[in-house]
Amino acid sequence: MTTKDPQAPRLARLAGLIADETRAACLLALLDGRAWTAGELARHAGVAASTLSEHLGKLVAGELLSEERQGRHRYVRLADARVAQLVEELAAYAGAGPGDVVGRPRGLRAVSAGSAMARGRTCYDHLAGRLGIALTDALALRGLLRVDTGFALTDAGVEWFGAAGIALRRSGRRPLARACLDWTERRPHLAGVAGAALCEHALEAGWCVRIGSERAVKVTAVGERALHELLGIEEGALR
Repeated sequence: MTTKDPQAPRLARLAGLIADETRAACLLALLDGRAWTAGELARHAGVAASTLSEHLGKLVAGELLSEERQGRHRYVRLADARVAQLVEELAAYAGAGPGDVVGRPRGLRAVSAGSAMARGRTCYDHLAGRLGIALTDALALRGLLRVDTGFALTDAGVEWFGAAGIALRRSGRRPLARACLDWTERRPHLAGVAGAALCEHALEAGWCVRIGSERAVKVTAVGERALHELLGIEEGALR
């Protein structure tokens, strides 16, 4: 008689939490790194508020989401970066594309939104899509990021971040650099402390701006010049 693996029940419970289309839609939406109200998520998932509340309760109890209340509003967000990594990699494994988040793109507006997501988006707290891949490739090409045996910033890479005025705030066990599989490009982009710092700086410095109500971002003219000067990325390459 074989001994049951103690991890099996926990894995089954986790899989069960994600194995619901409404809950999956919520998790994908929350990959933008921001807190959403229950009402916003209900409209996004196309379900009644009461139905969504039940789903959120399960995700919070399962420690995939954290919540806080302000007045009458209930806000939820992904519990941490590990949950974001899990959701992103499952989406990549499932073969999801930009238009597959809420169904196959239909019509010009949906196709345009999908194209914008593929061009550049936030993945929890770092940059993804063609933008994220271009940044990762440029860092690797200049010897700032080692990608051959797992992602790691080189000494020159740490110096580059400092020289560019991008603070690397290390805390807890989060790695300085980590590979995150991009579900549109099917290649890893930069995550971890360095990926989060680069994304935060890009948004604060106006290199990128959010567009629409999803996770899509676009590179500004200021950003094109900065990325060309700092990393040699051709201006216009990310439009």
